Amino acid sequence: MKKALFYIVSLFVFGLVLAACQPQTVEVTRVVTETEEVEVTRVVTETVVEEGEEVEVTRVVEVPAESEVITIEYWQYFFDARVDAMNRLIQQFEAENPDVRVIHNSDIPYADFRDKIAASAPANVGPDVATLFYGWIPAWVDAGYLIPLPEEVYTREEIAEQFSPMVLQSELDGEFWAVPTAVRTLALFWNKDLFEAAGLDPEQPPTNLDELVEMAQLLTEYDDAGNILIQGFPVAPPGQAHHWFREVLVRQYGGVPYSEDNRTVLYNSPEGCEAFTYMVQFETELNTGSNDLFEDATQAFLQGKSAIHIDGSFRIGSIATNAPDLNYGVIELPVTNDIQSTFGSYWTHGITRKAAEDPARLDASIRFLKFITTAESGAIWVDKVGELPAQLTAAADEDLLADPILGPFAAGLPYANATFFVDESEQRQVIIDAYDAVRLTDADPCEALNEAAEREQALLDEFWADR
Repeated sequence: MKKALFYIVSLFVFGLVLAACQPQTVEVTRVVTETEEVEVTRVVTETVVEEGEEVEVTRVVEVPAESEVITIEYWQYFFDARVDAMNRLIQQFEAENPDVRVIHNSDIPYADFRDKIAASAPANVGPDVATLFYGWIPAWVDAGYLIPLPEEVYTREEIAEQFSPMVLQSELDGEFWAVPTAVRTLALFWNKDLFEAAGLDPEQPPTNLDELVEMAQLLTEYDDAGNILIQGFPVAPPGQAHHWFREVLVRQYGGVPYSEDNRTVLYNSPEGCEAFTYMVQFETELNTGSNDLFEDATQAFLQGKSAIHIDGSFRIGSIATNAPDLNYGVIELPVTNDIQSTFGSYWTHGITRKAAEDPARLDASIRFLKFITTAESGAIWVDKVGELPAQLTAAADEDLLADPILGPFAAGLPYANATFFVDESEQRQVIIDAYDAVRLTDADPCEALNEAAEREQALLDEFWADR
């Protein structure tokens, strides 16, 4: 991680890029005041610096003429921590690659992001490199938004060797279409102050599914009319609960969500029915909370109105920004039948058809994609966003594993499962609808789940019909 510090180059260089009329050479220096081992190219000598010692590291950067600068666009939806992290990476990339300027479009609301991409791609405008949820890859490939990753980015062997195993879900039709900076898993968040107020040990969250039921009830607070004031545990299918059901609960009850070839829905097995019944009981029988209260389950936790919350590692960044005083802890997801499981996912980056139409822009896009997916970039992403580095070398960092907040997420990487989505939004919706059928119309959980499986099977059949 120390190597990444070397790449922080003065903004003075960027100013020179903008002002340059002729190619020129500038010297870039930086003072190091902490222990660091410099192991990068374009440095005169390899230097080891003792803590507290000051040393000047000098290298040469070629600054091109303004006419030689290639401009590319990177798009992502607005999420403040991700925007800050990418701004930092872009600043470093431009310092290392002064012939490339990156326009960062991050003002797009999440709800509008896919529509903006869909509108820009046919017009051959928009991003050269874009972020996308890994579950969108099949739809984006079929729509023609992306090109396969060129060999200059990563080969399949490099991806399999260097990245978390879940990244293999970026392969479709025998080619890789995207590669991430970071990955994430699910874990259980708990509010220590609410645990203490309920008479529970604030350092002892639930570690199994039986304890989750017991504690959720003890933590729920009602007014005299029976309205919930403090939620013990609200289940949020529109959030992460649909993942928790498929990849965690189904497996913990002894089933599997899909066939090994991802062509057949299997979560409506007897084991899946038992898992789904377990999940819906928190709202339908135990009355420990609802995603409808306090805006939603995430906001309820940030507001201190919910004691237990299941979410991804990306939530750490938003807690730091929006609820910095929240007294909370994180633990790996509760188990049953001694089975550990978690859902793994990632936002990834792909090169668009627009970039591929210009050799210079494609080359710049390849260099940028390669830069933002290094282990050093992954380490920066951890610090800024709270997600886990996608590169195995960075994810195995001992300090990361020992971190009381990030550590439980990192510990889940070896047993994380990433669902293969053919249409992530529709596959999410079938679980939401099944859940709503039970809680709103008193439908039988198993019958609702069978209907969800039937609808999702139709999606899979349609997708695989031409492959």
